[in-house]
Amino acid sequence: MTSDSTLRDAASRWIAADPDPATRAELEDVLARAGSDPAAAGDLADRLAGPLEFGTAGLRGPVRAGPNGMNVAVVTRTTAGVAEWLKAHGHAGALVVVGRDARHGSEAFATATAEVLTAAGFDVKVFPRPLPTPVLAFAVGRLGAVAGIQITASHNPPADNGYKLYDATGGQIVPPSDGEIERAIEAAPPAADVPRAPGAEVVDLLPRYLDEVATLPLGHERAVRVAATALHGVGADTLRAAFERAGFTDLHLVEAQTAPDPDFPTVSFPNPEEPGATDLLLALASDVDADLAIALDPDADRCALGVRERNGEWRMLRGDETGVLLGSYVLSTVDRTTLPDPLVATTIVSSSMLGEIAKAEGARYAETLTGFKWLVRAGEGLVFAYEEALGLCVNPGFVRDKDGIAAATLAAGLAAQLKAQGRTPLDVLDELAHRHGVHLTDQVSLRVTDLAVRGQLMTKVRTTPPARLGGVDVTLEDLLPDADVVRLTGDGVRVVVRPSGTEPKLKAYLQVVDSAREAAQERLTALRADVEELLA
Repeated sequence: MTSDSTLRDAASRWIAADPDPATRAELEDVLARAGSDPAAAGDLADRLAGPLEFGTAGLRGPVRAGPNGMNVAVVTRTTAGVAEWLKAHGHAGALVVVGRDARHGSEAFATATAEVLTAAGFDVKVFPRPLPTPVLAFAVGRLGAVAGIQITASHNPPADNGYKLYDATGGQIVPPSDGEIERAIEAAPPAADVPRAPGAEVVDLLPRYLDEVATLPLGHERAVRVAATALHGVGADTLRAAFERAGFTDLHLVEAQTAPDPDFPTVSFPNPEEPGATDLLLALASDVDADLAIALDPDADRCALGVRERNGEWRMLRGDETGVLLGSYVLSTVDRTTLPDPLVATTIVSSSMLGEIAKAEGARYAETLTGFKWLVRAGEGLVFAYEEALGLCVNPGFVRDKDGIAAATLAAGLAAQLKAQGRTPLDVLDELAHRHGVHLTDQVSLRVTDLAVRGQLMTKVRTTPPARLGGVDVTLEDLLPDADVVRLTGDGVRVVVRPSGTEPKLKAYLQVVDSAREAAQERLTALRADVEELLA
């Protein structure tokens, strides 16, 4: 916005077109205060800085009035654009499924989504209550829908919400769909002029989803004690039901984090990767003498595992540790008579150990760009995929996305089998390291307030790349134009640098490979110091 009058005019137009009385009043209040209150003026400018960008992850942003926030008006216009996009691709009148989590605004946003699609002539089915995102992904495939929309902000801060779109493949959208949809949203009429109509059919696909989870290769053992947390999200009831259906009865949930709560009162950031997020879980695991700890993120599409170290202390496994642990297990269960050429996949920023495991098992291996939208499209015969950010797909046959519920259930089955053998997940990880080399990974994450800083640092790395990192010579590979990613590799060393797609961060993913754990740890420490200096 170039002037106060332009800003105020834009705010007035948005207010006039907002169908929600609550957000109309909210923006009117900010507008009234903006003339005399600098903080309110800055707030107004931020709310009108531009529309939320519709990318391959859909929408994600703070729940607030104005075009640069998640609200009924934004969701209404977004859904109008999605409807036009579906019609343009020959899907007029087809089936669309709508789900939601329990965040602030989710129920109203899901209702608006369903009503816009219904008025546009689509056959709309909605869930009866907040459910995990994997259930929505499952429903798209099981019902033969042309699209699925989940209202969720996954593991974002409490103030946020989002809008995630699945296409007819059952996976998240990929380019050029995002650009086509964004242009359709831009062409949509003001929200107040978008038709809405009730009439969506309520369907409950959870029992069918749970039946499928119970068919995973869980083994015959069921004697395992699991401590788990849903981090105030929607996963607790579904996890409990999945465990019961599969025969795992010794489940202990972190009581303070079991009921959905959009304020996430016991965690500063509801992401299992964040420091402190799993403190209550690990304390419970110790108190009940658990065999395994499990943390779901708020929409239960991510799963983190915790284990007891040999000194008795509990810790969470890194995403790569969980990925190779479950990946190796899945490969060991594949029936080669029905699937002789299985494929496993991970991303370019994850540990390369999965590739070594696949080679030893005579399986195919693929690396994709980051994001499950790419992983589930890695190729035919996919049996397992993971990304280091706690995304696991152990069930691509019925969910073409990451699925924390299915991963947790499979992990319980593995832990039960290991317990019966007198072994633990750490024993398996040690055996994998002995066979394939010690693969240690780490991440350097730089949070920025000015997004331009990310571009400047990426340019710096591209134009003046380091000759050595972690004590070895490295060469640079630039993945442009396919992705804004650079990869630096040397003998036993790999660094991948990219801007985050969902957060204001620049991320560097580190890996070292060595024959001995102590030597690998020393190399990783040196590598981390070099990368921190590179990105300073």
